[in-house]
Amino acid sequence: MPVYWLRENELSFPHPGNASSDGLLAVGGDLSIDRLLLAYSWGIFPWYTHGDPILWWHPDPRFVLFPDKLKVSKSMRPYFNQQKYRVTYDTTFSQVIRACSEVRRRGQESTWITDDMIEAYEALHQAGYAHSVEVWQGDELVGGLYGVAMGKIFFGESMFAKASNASKFGFISLVRDLHARGFELIDCQQETNHLASLGAEPIPRATFLQHLEHNQELGLQPERWTK
Repeated sequence: MPVYWLRENELSFPHPGNASSDGLLAVGGDLSIDRLLLAYSWGIFPWYTHGDPILWWHPDPRFVLFPDKLKVSKSMRPYFNQQKYRVTYDTTFSQVIRACSEVRRRGQESTWITDDMIEAYEALHQAGYAHSVEVWQGDELVGGLYGVAMGKIFFGESMFAKASNASKFGFISLVRDLHARGFELIDCQQETNHLASLGAEPIPRATFLQHLEHNQELGLQPERWTK
């Protein structure tokens, strides 16, 4: 499969079915709000490191979580029974995305959440599409995650934790709230043991695209989150 080069003055993407075997679909373009919204509407996301051109991905299979299939382990239940942490939404987006960028992950020499990515997603947050989940222990931010919400799909991007199970607490809280609000799918992008333990599963690209097409029929308007 060829890899497509995007021009900054052309707002378009090739069909996701044209992605390479590892999920790479296109290179180049920009991180403007309009391009990011177009990308996410088709399940395309940017992922690259500092110094590289922007790389756009659409992996197959896709790792997703259906909210009604969320699994909460016995070890996590005391955290909720005792309300060990407090969760808020969209109160410190910049702090959350920067904390995610500082996490050192196995097999990665540098973060993919570059300064340009931070600036782009902060703009997407101001537009009402990107959202943060904050997990607090007292007045200290000890965990969180961020992603993009369009229609009834939440596209997860990254999470961090500075206290035991803080990010998992935030994620479970988010999934429960999204389920109550009628969200149909949470995109986890690629498989991890952590997300699999919470009930996420792989689905074929064709099935994922069907969910996206249905989601576009529901409307993709932005909204402000509070909790």
